[in-house]
Amino acid sequence: MNPVISIALLLSVLQISRGQKVTSLTACLVDQNLRLDCRHENNTNLPIQHEFSLTRDKKKHVLAGTLGVPEHTYRSRTTFTSRHNIKILTLANFTSKDEGIYTCELRSSGQTPTTSSQNVDVLRDKLVKCDGISLLVQNTSWLLLLLLSLSLLQATDFISL
Repeated sequence: MNPVISIALLLSVLQISRGQKVTSLTACLVDQNLRLDCRHENNTNLPIQHEFSLTRDKKKHVLAGTLGVPEHTYRSRTTFTSRHNIKILTLANFTSKDEGIYTCELRSSGQTPTTSSQNVDVLRDKLVKCDGISLLVQNTSWLLLLLLSLSLLQATDFISL
């Protein structure tokens, strides 16, 4: 086999496997709803299948996704949103009965499918509230935050530019 073709094939496989790696899974409360943010790399144009699940009492419950079949009891309570590099699941009316280990699993399509997942242990008493500032910090680059804060600091005469 031609070495150039071998290298191109290897790079395309590496591109696919990197394209769906889960980088973080966070949980917070919005009013009485649980919000799960599954951030991931997205370096491919291939479709990425996903699944959000809850493991409680050693039993896995599929909440939403394209990999498994969501359980009927969760279908009416979940809302799913997907952007370029984040998948967001909201579980309405979160109670202590919904506590457990939540998992975000991603699988890329292609000749060599790869899977990546992350878990987060969710306890109602330990959850933080989702608020504008924390969401801004989570979704905005540090450089942009620095630029935004400079104008605020200048307005309060804390620094002069």
